[in-house]
Amino acid sequence: MNQLNNFTKGIIKENPVLVLVLGTCPTLATSTSVINALGMGAAATIVLLCSNMVISALRKVIPDKVRIPCYIVLIAGFVTMVQMLVKAYLPALDQSLGIYLPLIVVNCIILGRAEMFANKNGVLSSAIDALGMGVGFTLALCLMATIREVFGSGTFCGMELPVLIDNHISILTMAPGGFLVFGLLIAAMNKFAKHKPKKKDFGCAGCPQAASCTKASCDEVTEEAADND
Repeated sequence: MNQLNNFTKGIIKENPVLVLVLGTCPTLATSTSVINALGMGAAATIVLLCSNMVISALRKVIPDKVRIPCYIVLIAGFVTMVQMLVKAYLPALDQSLGIYLPLIVVNCIILGRAEMFANKNGVLSSAIDALGMGVGFTLALCLMATIREVFGSGTFCGMELPVLIDNHISILTMAPGGFLVFGLLIAAMNKFAKHKPKKKDFGCAGCPQAASCTKASCDEVTEEAADND
């Protein structure tokens, strides 16, 4: 159950894009099409998984004073391997992602999980955490890309959609449209995914001066506090 919670937290409760607001630059830049979003999400997930596992395995060997440079070197090595594979087998995707593929090295999600989780937990837990965060990142990218491509370009995965192809909203494929969709999705996540705060108890039991209180104006204070809440 703990490992399941470790996996699912990255999808909703601690989604790296919509809750922690990390990786905003590649999110906005590569979410103009679903194919690009899938490619970026898959690449980041592979790098995140490999780096988390290796950093977790070496966490007792890496000196604490130089841990961040060591993390960056390891992450850069995995990014280079992923980039070479994409160039060799998916040249069109490599051209579409452009500079944002090698920039995975400085992605806050990957370095953040290395420092906050992999550095303190075992290899299995770190791998599951990486998968959860990677899936959450990919889903958020694909959701944004679907909205922006369908309504901004009138296509889905490059396929033209009837009606929408002639009535698309071009601004959604631009930077202002990306920020608009990004903000709306964050607002929706805050509205529906997070737990609502508990209401404060204004009764006498919660008052620190209940023992010495004459209770002369308790009713007025309670009504006023309830109205303000």
